[in-house]
Amino acid sequence: MSHFIEEFYYGNIEPQESITELKAEIKKKLDTLSQTEEQLTSKLTEEEKALFIKYASQSSEFLCVSNADSFIAGFRLGAKFTYDTFVTD
Repeated sequence: MSHFIEEFYYGNIEPQESITELKAEIKKKLDTLSQTEEQLTSKLTEEEKALFIKYASQSSEFLCVSNADSFIAGFRLGAKFTYDTFVTD
C-alpha cells in the first residue's frame, strides 16, 4: 500500500508541481498584474499609494485565507467521495 499521506505530510509531495501547464499562464498573469500596478502607482500621490498598498496587502491576505479554505473544503469533499466509494454499501 502507498504511503501517500505520510509522504504528503513530510513535504515530499508538492501539489503545485503537478500543474505544469498553468505555470506559463500564471507567470504571464503575474507580469501583467505587476505592470498594471506600476502604471497605477506612478499616477498616485504618496498618500494614495500608501492606501493602495494597504488595500493590495489586505486583498492578498484575504485571498490566502480564502484559498486555504477552498483547499480544505475540496480535500474534505474528496475524502467523502473516497469514504463513500470504499465504506458504504
